[in-house]
Amino acid sequence: MVLSERPVGEYDKLVTLLTLERGKVRAFARGAKRPRNRLAAAMQPFHFGNFRVFEGRNSITVEDAEILHYFEGVRDNLDNSLTGMLFLELADYYAQENDVNRELLALLYQSLRALENGKPDRQLVQVVFEIRSLVIDGQFPGLPEGEWQESTCYAVRYIVETPIEKLYTFTVSAGVLSELARIAALYRRQFIDRDLNSLAFL
Repeated sequence: MVLSERPVGEYDKLVTLLTLERGKVRAFARGAKRPRNRLAAAMQPFHFGNFRVFEGRNSITVEDAEILHYFEGVRDNLDNSLTGMLFLELADYYAQENDVNRELLALLYQSLRALENGKPDRQLVQVVFEIRSLVIDGQFPGLPEGEWQESTCYAVRYIVETPIEKLYTFTVSAGVLSELARIAALYRRQFIDRDLNSLAFL
Protein backbone atom coordinates (compact mmCIF):
# COMPACT_ATOMS: atom_id res chain seq x y z
CA MET A 1 0.00 0.00 0.00
CA VAL A 2 1.18 3.51 -0.79
CA LEU A 3 1.65 5.36 2.51
CA SER A 4 2.94 8.62 1.07
CA GLU A 5 4.39 10.26 -2.00
CA ARG A 6 6.32 13.42 -2.68
CA PRO A 7 7.71 15.01 -5.82
CA VAL A 8 11.39 14.61 -6.70
CA GLY A 9 12.71 16.75 -9.48
CA GLU A 10 10.53 17.71 -12.41
CA TYR A 11 8.96 14.35 -13.28
CA ASP A 12 9.60 11.78 -10.55
CA LYS A 13 8.12 10.83 -7.18
CA LEU A 14 9.52 9.23 -4.05
CA VAL A 15 6.91 6.89 -2.59
CA THR A 16 6.76 5.03 0.69
CA LEU A 17 5.20 1.59 0.43
CA LEU A 18 4.13 -0.82 3.16
CA THR A 19 4.82 -4.28 1.76
CA LEU A 20 4.28 -7.90 2.75
CA GLU A 21 7.83 -8.98 1.91
CA ARG A 22 10.06 -6.09 3.00
CA GLY A 23 8.11 -3.97 5.47
CA LYS A 24 8.45 -0.27 4.69
CA VAL A 25 10.09 0.47 1.34
CA ARG A 26 11.02 3.85 -0.11
CA ALA A 27 11.21 3.78 -3.88
CA PHE A 28 11.48 6.16 -6.80
CA ALA A 29 8.69 6.19 -9.38
CA ARG A 30 10.33 7.57 -12.49
CA GLY A 31 8.13 9.82 -14.58
CA ALA A 32 5.15 9.42 -12.22
CA LYS A 33 4.39 13.16 -12.39
CA ARG A 34 3.79 12.93 -16.14
CA PRO A 35 0.02 12.64 -16.77
CA ARG A 36 0.34 9.83 -19.34
CA ASN A 37 2.93 7.84 -17.43
CA ARG A 38 1.67 4.35 -16.50
CA LEU A 39 2.61 4.99 -12.84
CA ALA A 40 0.93 8.39 -12.55
CA ALA A 41 -2.42 7.07 -11.32
CA ALA A 42 -0.94 4.30 -9.18
CA MET A 43 1.43 6.32 -6.99
CA GLN A 44 -1.21 7.82 -4.69
CA PRO A 45 -1.80 7.33 -0.95
CA PHE A 46 -4.29 4.56 -0.07
CA HIS A 47 -3.66 2.63 -3.31
CA PHE A 48 -3.29 -1.08 -2.61
CA GLY A 49 -2.04 -3.69 -5.02
CA ASN A 50 0.95 -5.49 -6.51
CA PHE A 51 4.09 -3.44 -7.07
CA ARG A 52 7.10 -4.61 -9.03
CA VAL A 53 10.31 -2.91 -7.98
CA PHE A 54 13.95 -3.05 -8.99
CA GLU A 55 16.61 -2.78 -6.32
CA GLY A 56 19.73 -1.05 -7.56
CA ARG A 57 22.97 -0.36 -5.77
CA ASN A 58 21.78 2.85 -4.08
CA SER A 59 18.04 3.00 -4.57
CA ILE A 60 14.84 1.11 -5.30
CA THR A 61 12.71 1.92 -8.34
CA VAL A 62 9.06 1.07 -8.98
CA GLU A 63 8.82 -0.54 -12.41
CA ASP A 64 5.13 -1.41 -12.56
CA ALA A 65 1.99 -1.45 -10.41
CA GLU A 66 -1.32 -3.28 -10.52
CA ILE A 67 -3.78 -1.49 -8.24
CA LEU A 68 -6.35 -3.83 -6.72
CA HIS A 69 -8.16 -1.34 -4.49
CA TYR A 70 -8.21 2.45 -4.81
CA PHE A 71 -10.29 3.15 -1.68
CA GLU A 72 -12.35 5.83 -3.43
CA GLY A 73 -14.80 5.82 -0.51
CA VAL A 74 -11.97 7.00 1.73
CA ARG A 75 -10.37 9.46 -0.68
CA ASP A 76 -13.65 11.11 -1.74
CA ASN A 77 -15.01 11.77 1.77
CA LEU A 78 -13.21 14.50 3.73
CA ASP A 79 -13.68 12.97 7.20
CA ASN A 80 -12.73 9.51 5.99
CA SER A 81 -9.75 10.89 4.11
CA LEU A 82 -8.40 12.71 7.17
CA THR A 83 -8.88 9.63 9.35
CA GLY A 84 -7.29 7.45 6.68
CA MET A 85 -4.31 9.79 6.49
CA LEU A 86 -3.86 9.32 10.24
CA PHE A 87 -3.75 5.55 9.66
CA LEU A 88 -1.14 5.96 6.92
CA GLU A 89 0.94 8.26 9.12
CA LEU A 90 0.81 5.84 12.06
CA ALA A 91 1.67 2.89 9.80
CA ASP A 92 4.67 4.85 8.51
CA TYR A 93 5.67 5.59 12.12
CA TYR A 94 5.49 1.97 13.29
CA ALA A 95 6.75 0.17 10.18
CA GLN A 96 10.45 -0.51 9.72
CA GLU A 97 12.46 -1.19 6.59
CA ASN A 98 13.34 -4.85 6.01
CA ASP A 99 11.03 -5.87 8.86
CA VAL A 100 8.18 -8.05 7.61
CA ASN A 101 4.98 -7.00 9.36
CA ARG A 102 1.99 -8.60 7.70
CA GLU A 103 -0.26 -7.77 10.66
CA LEU A 104 0.23 -4.03 10.27
CA LEU A 105 -0.57 -4.15 6.56
CA ALA A 106 -3.63 -6.32 7.26
CA LEU A 107 -4.80 -3.88 9.96
CA LEU A 108 -4.34 -0.92 7.63
CA TYR A 109 -6.26 -2.62 4.82
CA GLN A 110 -9.17 -3.75 7.03
CA SER A 111 -9.39 -0.37 8.74
CA LEU A 112 -9.62 1.48 5.43
CA ARG A 113 -12.30 -0.96 4.29
CA ALA A 114 -14.25 -0.24 7.48
CA LEU A 115 -14.00 3.50 6.81
CA GLU A 116 -15.13 2.99 3.24
CA ASN A 117 -18.09 0.82 4.29
CA GLY A 118 -19.17 3.24 7.02
CA LYS A 119 -19.40 0.46 9.60
CA PRO A 120 -18.68 0.76 12.44
CA ASP A 121 -18.59 4.43 13.44
CA ARG A 122 -15.57 6.33 12.08
CA GLN A 123 -14.34 7.31 15.55
CA LEU A 124 -14.53 3.69 16.68
CA VAL A 125 -12.48 2.61 13.66
CA GLN A 126 -9.89 5.21 14.62
CA VAL A 127 -9.50 4.12 18.24
CA VAL A 128 -9.42 0.45 17.22
CA PHE A 129 -6.63 1.18 14.74
CA GLU A 130 -4.65 3.20 17.27
CA ILE A 131 -4.87 0.58 20.02
CA ARG A 132 -4.30 -2.46 17.80
CA SER A 133 -1.33 -0.90 16.01
CA LEU A 134 0.27 -0.38 19.41
CA VAL A 135 -0.33 -4.06 20.18
CA ILE A 136 1.29 -5.07 16.87
CA ASP A 137 4.28 -2.88 17.65
CA GLY A 138 4.75 -4.74 20.95
CA GLN A 139 4.28 -1.69 23.17
CA PHE A 140 0.76 -2.28 24.49
CA PRO A 141 0.97 -1.79 28.28
CA GLY A 142 -2.46 -3.08 29.22
CA LEU A 143 -5.45 -1.05 30.35
CA PRO A 144 -4.43 2.29 31.91
CA GLU A 145 -5.21 2.91 35.54
CA GLY A 146 -8.57 4.54 36.00
CA GLU A 147 -12.24 3.99 36.60
CA TRP A 148 -13.42 2.39 33.36
CA GLN A 149 -16.80 0.89 32.57
CA GLU A 150 -16.84 -2.89 32.44
CA SER A 151 -17.93 -2.67 28.81
CA THR A 152 -14.88 -0.52 28.04
CA CYS A 153 -12.56 -3.13 29.57
CA TYR A 154 -14.25 -5.81 27.49
CA ALA A 155 -13.94 -3.68 24.33
CA VAL A 156 -10.20 -3.21 24.90
CA ARG A 157 -9.72 -6.97 25.33
CA TYR A 158 -11.69 -7.52 22.12
CA ILE A 159 -9.52 -5.01 20.22
CA VAL A 160 -6.33 -6.63 21.52
CA GLU A 161 -7.25 -10.30 20.98
CA THR A 162 -9.64 -10.57 18.02
CA PRO A 163 -8.30 -11.68 14.60
CA ILE A 164 -7.85 -8.63 12.40
CA GLU A 165 -10.34 -9.79 9.75
CA LYS A 166 -13.08 -9.83 12.44
CA LEU A 167 -12.00 -6.70 14.25
CA TYR A 168 -14.70 -4.37 12.96
CA THR A 169 -17.74 -6.50 13.75
CA PHE A 170 -18.81 -4.80 16.98
CA THR A 171 -20.28 -1.52 18.16
CA VAL A 172 -20.21 0.28 21.50
CA SER A 173 -22.28 2.89 23.31
CA ALA A 174 -21.38 6.57 23.16
CA GLY A 175 -20.05 6.40 26.73
CA VAL A 176 -17.76 3.47 25.98
CA LEU A 177 -16.56 5.11 22.76
CA SER A 178 -15.67 8.24 24.75
CA GLU A 179 -13.61 6.16 27.18
CA LEU A 180 -11.88 4.28 24.36
CA ALA A 181 -10.96 7.62 22.78
CA ARG A 182 -9.46 8.75 26.10
CA ILE A 183 -7.46 5.53 26.35
CA ALA A 184 -6.16 5.90 22.79
CA ALA A 185 -5.14 9.49 23.55
CA LEU A 186 -3.29 8.38 26.70
CA TYR A 187 -1.39 5.74 24.72
CA ARG A 188 -0.61 8.24 21.97
CA ARG A 189 0.95 10.75 24.37
CA GLN A 190 2.93 7.98 26.06
CA PHE A 191 4.32 6.11 23.07
CA ILE A 192 4.45 8.47 20.07
CA ASP A 193 7.31 10.93 20.30
CA ARG A 194 6.28 13.35 17.58
CA ASP A 195 3.27 15.38 16.50
CA LEU A 196 0.98 13.72 13.97
CA ASN A 197 0.13 16.16 11.18
CA SER A 198 -3.09 14.39 10.24
CA LEU A 199 -4.32 14.45 13.86
CA ALA A 200 -4.07 18.24 13.90
CA PHE A 201 -6.52 18.39 10.97
CA LEU A 202 -8.88 15.91 12.63
